[in-house]
Amino acid sequence: MGDLLFDHIAQLHGDRSWASVLDAGTGRHSLKWVRSLPTERWVAVTADRDMARSVETDATGEGPLREGDRVVLGDWTDATLLAGERFDVVLADYLLGAVDGFAPYFQHRLFERLARHVAGRLYVVGLEPLPDRPVNEAERVVTDIARMRDALLLLCRERPYREFPLEWVRHHVERAGLRVVSEQRFRNVLGHGWVDRQLDMCARRVARLPDESLRAPMAASVEELRARGHAVCDAHNGLRCGWDHVLAAEWRPHPVP
Repeated sequence: MGDLLFDHIAQLHGDRSWASVLDAGTGRHSLKWVRSLPTERWVAVTADRDMARSVETDATGEGPLREGDRVVLGDWTDATLLAGERFDVVLADYLLGAVDGFAPYFQHRLFERLARHVAGRLYVVGLEPLPDRPVNEAERVVTDIARMRDALLLLCRERPYREFPLEWVRHHVERAGLRVVSEQRFRNVLGHGWVDRQLDMCARRVARLPDESLRAPMAASVEELRARGHAVCDAHNGLRCGWDHVLAAEWRPHPVP
């Protein structure tokens, strides 16, 4: 799905400048895409020390970075982070959902904080919250996998991500003084890869459960859920559940006449 969303952003951007790009919540996939753009410089920010090392290793492995290219370890609660720097493009790729893991209760200020760095456009990529009341087999297995993941994170004293709907994103982007110029939802069709990525992460957390008596039954539950997820995926040619969204906004509070 990521490439489809990035293709949509590229189409929205048209012939506007990509000269300077801020990947405000970087990951290996998003930075790979940023590095494919006709930039003059890019800055990639993450609050995850391991991710910072990983993306910097990937980037430098393909050749030396340019003078203006850099990976920055930090989070957006720091008022001094990138102070005074503005960019033609600010990309917030699944950043909002990840904030709860690093800076809980800061989500309502995130776009106000990012707006300081927008000279051209902000692109927000996010995931709609999963349904509370699944209505079919595919939705039930997806929500059960997500609940297993979040329960194990909490048992391991970690914080799950927290997703927000497009309406919430639009409201807070506009409150930050930006003008929304486009928004679109994309239906998610999840496959075996998604099931395995989520449950592989669950299996790693099971091995770290503080209560050792929970490890064997939870490991069995994870593998039962994996088998069920694969079976439902095969029966329905993918798991149709949830939506991604892309919102584009400009540093122009009012339309130009």
